[in-house]
Order: sequence, then C-alpha cells, then structure tokens
Amino acid sequence: MKKLALIATCLLSTWAMTVNAVTEPVDYVNPLVGSQSKHSLSTGNTYPAIALPWGMNFWTAQTGTMGDGWAYTYDADKIRGFKQTHQPSPWINDYGQFSIMPVTGKTVFDQDERASWFSHKAEVVKPYYYKVYLADHDVVTELAPTSRAALFRFTFPENKESYVVVDAFDNGSYIKVIPEENKIIGYTTKNNGGVPENFKNYFVVVFDKPFTYKATATNGKIKTGKLESKDNHVGSIIGFSTRRGEQVHARVASSFISFEQAEQNLKELGSRSLEEVAADGRREWNDILGRIEVEDTNKDKLRTFYSCLYRSVLFPRSFYELDAQGNAVHYSPYNGEVLPGYMFTDTGFWDTFRCLFPFLNLMYPSMNEKMQEGLVNAYKESGFLPEWASPGHRGCMVGNNSASIVADAYLKGLRGYDVETLWEAVNKDANSVHPQVPSTGRLGYEYYNKLGYVPYNVGINESAARTLEYAFDDWSIYKLGQALGKSKKELAIFAKRALNYKNLFDPEHKLMRGKNEDGNFQSPFNPLKWGDAFTEGNSWHYTWSVFHDPQGLIDLMGGKAAFNEMMDSVFILPPVFDESYYGSVIHEIREMQIMNMGNYAHGNQPIQHMIYLYNYSGEPWKAQYWIREVMDRMYNANPDGYCGDEDNGQTSAWYVFSAMGFYPVCPGTDEYVLGTPYFKQMKLNLENGNTITINAPENSDGNRYIDALTVNGNRRTQNYLNHSELLKGAVIDIKMAKQPNTQRGVNASDFPYSFSNELKK
Repeated sequence: MKKLALIATCLLSTWAMTVNAVTEPVDYVNPLVGSQSKHSLSTGNTYPAIALPWGMNFWTAQTGTMGDGWAYTYDADKIRGFKQTHQPSPWINDYGQFSIMPVTGKTVFDQDERASWFSHKAEVVKPYYYKVYLADHDVVTELAPTSRAALFRFTFPENKESYVVVDAFDNGSYIKVIPEENKIIGYTTKNNGGVPENFKNYFVVVFDKPFTYKATATNGKIKTGKLESKDNHVGSIIGFSTRRGEQVHARVASSFISFEQAEQNLKELGSRSLEEVAADGRREWNDILGRIEVEDTNKDKLRTFYSCLYRSVLFPRSFYELDAQGNAVHYSPYNGEVLPGYMFTDTGFWDTFRCLFPFLNLMYPSMNEKMQEGLVNAYKESGFLPEWASPGHRGCMVGNNSASIVADAYLKGLRGYDVETLWEAVNKDANSVHPQVPSTGRLGYEYYNKLGYVPYNVGINESAARTLEYAFDDWSIYKLGQALGKSKKELAIFAKRALNYKNLFDPEHKLMRGKNEDGNFQSPFNPLKWGDAFTEGNSWHYTWSVFHDPQGLIDLMGGKAAFNEMMDSVFILPPVFDESYYGSVIHEIREMQIMNMGNYAHGNQPIQHMIYLYNYSGEPWKAQYWIREVMDRMYNANPDGYCGDEDNGQTSAWYVFSAMGFYPVCPGTDEYVLGTPYFKQMKLNLENGNTITINAPENSDGNRYIDALTVNGNRRTQNYLNHSELLKGAVIDIKMAKQPNTQRGVNASDFPYSFSNELKK
C-alpha cells in the first residue's frame, strides 16, 4: 500500500504541474523557441532558460558536451545533465557552470556514459519549471528555480543502486562530500574569459536522503569513499537504494562570493516544496509578463508574443547577491573584489542598445535604474563601461554603444543613480580604448577624432561600422550633456562629431563606404561584401545606421524619392553576397539568403530599424507593409522561431515593440516611430500606475495599414508618438485598412526627429 500511495502521490504532483489551462501570460511562453539551431544556421541560438526574470542563475537540460556553447539543441537525443548556466550566447559561451545528473545501474561519471535518451513528448518546459523523463535511467527529473537557487526532484525506480552525479567541470574545480549533512559543496572556475584570476562559482547541494554510497571523481577516475578532491576536473557521486516512485530532493544554490554566501542564497528556497517554488516562480513571471495585456483570437500569435517577451526580460542577468542583512553585494568581474551595490552582466550593447534597453526604460524602468547603478560600479571597478560583458569585459563586436545605454535611460526619466559618474565614463570611453579588450572604449579613436572617421587602411577591421556607430554615440553624449546642463563649449565637439557619418557617404553608389587615411574611398568596392569595412553585414545593411539623423541621410542621397528608391532596392535585390572577408558563409549570411526578402537581413541587428525609416521619407505605408511581413514570416513560437540569433533579448524586443505599433529608431529621443499594431488591443501597464491602451479592432491579416490614428481622442498625422506623453497614460485608437492611406504622414511636419532639423532651428 505504501508503494501505491507513493505512486499516487507522484502522479498527483505530475498532474498538478502539467495540467494548467492557458489563461495567464506565462502559459503562452515556449522556452524552446530558437533551440533548433546549429553553428551553420541559427533559428535563435537559444536554450530553454529555466529561471526568473533577470535571475542570477539559469538552468537548462544539457544535451551538448562539456564546454560546448550549444548547451541544448532541440534535435539532440540525449541529456548529459542539468546545468546551472550563465551563458548569454553560444558564441560567448558559459562561465561558472556545473551540472547535476541522476543515474541508475552502475556508478558512472563520464558525461557520455551517464547520458540518457529523452523525448520532447516526455518533456515539460516552462520558464519556472522543467520536467523530463530520462529513459535509460527510468528517472523523472523536475526542477524549479529562484534567482540564485533551485529545487530538484528526482523520482527513482526500484533500485539498490541509484545515484546523483555532481559535475564541477574542468579547467579547475573542487568538490567535497559531507555525509553527515547530506551535503555536497564545491566550486567551479570554468569560464571563457572576462574573469579575474580569483574567479570561482561556489555551490552547495543539500539532499533530503542519507547517502549509502560516496565517491569523488578526479579527471575521470572514480574513487569510492574519497570525500574531497581538487584538480582540473572533479565531481562527486552519491548514492542510495530507492523504492519505485521514491522522490529524492536536492536543494541547490551558488555564489560568486563564497561558500557562506552560497548557503545564504540557498535560503531563497526556504522550506517550500517544489510545487510551491514553481507556483511562486509562475506568479513572478505572470507579474512581469502581465505588464502587457494582449487581446486576440489567434493563440499562435499570442504564443509568439509572450515567448518574445520572456526572452526580453532574461538579460542582462543579475550578478549581485543579497547578504544576511538584505544588502546588495557583488563579486566584481572586473577587479576580483567583493563590493557593495548592484552588478549586471551578460549583454552585448551592440545588439541591445537598439531596442532592448529602450524597452526596459518604457516598461521596467526601476530595473534599469539598478542596471545603471551597475554600470557606475563597472566603471569604478575597471575604468571603462562595458560594451560586451560576460561576466567582465569581452572582446566582441564594435562601437561605443554604452553611451546610448546611459543617455537613453537618463533622457527617458530614470533617476536614483550617480549619473555624473556615468557622464565622466562616457567622456572617458569616447577618447580611449581598453588596453586588453579593444572592443571596449573606442578602437581607432585617435583617427576618428582627427579625421572624422576610422580609416579603412590602418589595420582596424570594420572601420566603417565603427565610424557610423561612434557618430551616433557622440550624438547620444551630446544629448545627455544637454540634459545635464553641460556647457555649449563642452558639448560642441560631440555635436560636430555626430555628423561624422557624412564622411563615409559615397555619392556615386549612394551608400556608405570605407575610406582610406588619405581621404580616398577604399577600392575596389563591392557593396554586397559582408564584413571588411562593416560588421556582420554589408554596405546595404549598414548605410542606414544614422539613427539620429535620417533627414541628413536623405539629403545625402538626393531627397526623399532617391532615398525611398534605395530603401526599396534592399528588398528588390536578390540575396547575393560576397563572403570572402570571412572565408566561408557565416550563418548570418545564410539566414539572409534563405528568407526570400532580398538583401534584407533581419536575422542580424544592423538593419533591424531600417524598415521604420520610411516614416522619415513620406511613405509610412511601406513601413507598415514590411513590418507585418517580417512579423508574420520570420517569427513563430516553435523551436525554429527566429530568423537568426536572438541576441540577449534584442531580436525579441524588436517583435514586442513592433507588436505595439511603434519602435525606438533613435534611443535618446523622446519619440517612438510608428509601425503597425499587431493585435486588436494591447494594454501597457506602466510602473507609474498609468496605462497605455492601443485599440485596433479592425486589425487582421488583411488589414495591416493605418488609415487614421487618434491619441486621447485627438487626430494625429505624425509618424511618431512621444514617450513623455505616453507616460501620462494614453488611449491610442487606430483605424486599420486593407489599402494604404497614401495621404497620411506624408508632410515634413509628420516626420520624426532628425539631428539636421534640430541644427537648422
């Protein structure tokens, strides 16, 4: 009877965790979106992150080998463990990772020997809960996370030899089994860069069942009875006999600070059951996701929307912990010290400055205020603002986009942090480069400041991309300085440099082009060549990177008609390319090629704002058409749901913003540029208590065009909405139509902000 009771209990808990009506936002989320990816073709390059919003630790089933950036891939057959991960992308890879794996039958440690077949049909994946059946071991594994801890439940078969493997990974690790406390402690030092020499992730695992078997593994060799090991690659194996259906729980936490802090972090679980931890996680996710309420009859679109929203609030992840007094404290990934205050990491600003951080400023400003404080600390601890952080400075991508991150936050009204230190930081970074990490600060700033561009022929790769982004960054600094009341003399240099994009415009091709130190354009020039003067794109993609001054770009091209013709050409061109700079077809190229949208490459960031530029040139209906095409064709809620790398929330935030019907083309302005709403109604519940309601009752697959728009009952012809106005609460009523209204939004007074127009005043 006891066995039957246990089985019944197990079945009941399983039913309780899996049978939920789709009634709340988190129920629409599919964490597997983007996981059907590989090196040669990305449909997101994501893994199912079982975590809380902006949590310090994520968890995922591990199908890849130890150290493989592709930690979980949908097409895999076997699971090697359940990994605590801090990985922002497969290209950056992981740090501070370790794994837990239940096994039966014989004592094994090797990752391939312990691996088990699994099926997605026996897998439940929620942001707050994960469950899978490990067929080779006849074990059901469940987990529910907090920010810094997690609760595991293993349902074992009848077996005299049931085990749990804790793998601390290679490159330096430590493990200790403490049988009298049913506890394992250890640390991992595994990383892929961006850490000080004293970096460790300390972990603690506490079981609710005494150990009958104890062993450690050192560099692959299992030593029964040995309780402690420190070497390149260590782990532990603990075991016990189990009855069929017996459930063993493991409470897990980690800390970048110390074992003592790991124990403190373990208290996040309290005495809660797995069901209670999962239920609390579910509530937290619904609170965050529920800030945006969507009404629509198409559940597939709702699934896609909320899956994108889920990805938009994962990164940057928290890198701070709470001490016994509840104070924020962090291990510095920059100087190796333990210091007070907030710290966040695992984001690349080259991606996320475009709309992920503007999204936080609109919907979750209090969280970004903490992130801005984290930037203050990063600058104080390293002398630079990060450009790609994981967990410290990483050599990846180009630009000085931290300037935009800082400026947009302050200009959108965020306060409560030391903005004067950030002002000092953006000025310092504009005129220096990190001595070890050249993608931090401004590589080539000496040339840029002297010539007005980074030359093509001085050994600095992707020079044109750097120049275009530096010009926007200078405009961002200029606008921040204005808001802070800095002197005109102090700001004049940034205003001047904000126009440096003009130095690379080639009037012959009407495109941006690399320029040599002597002032001549680089030759030969192939505008379809990826890389070279540009970053993960070609001239057709990067030419539009004049976020702050589309009118200036229109003027360079010869007016609106010529500009629109060039815009149209992006979609008319066949998906031809020159990959010679890379020596092979990189996945971003392939993703453009196969989408049947010409040379438009939505799978990568440089061109993602381009469609919205039709609003600056008197043809907003073209923006409406193409935005809807991208949303319908390039996003879904399936494992292949993205058209390229998801990139830490940026590609997801593009979808979320676009579904609202507007987009932050130029972070740092007060404006969102209009697109086309995707749903019949959407409510944005702002942190200040106000609500933005977007009504588009005639919206449908056939009705994608804006015929008329009112804000609080007042007719608007402008192709933008104001952030400051929206914060007060607004009702936006949009009449949708099957045919474009070619008379709306066509006058100069309807166009969004451009720096050139500001200079004319």
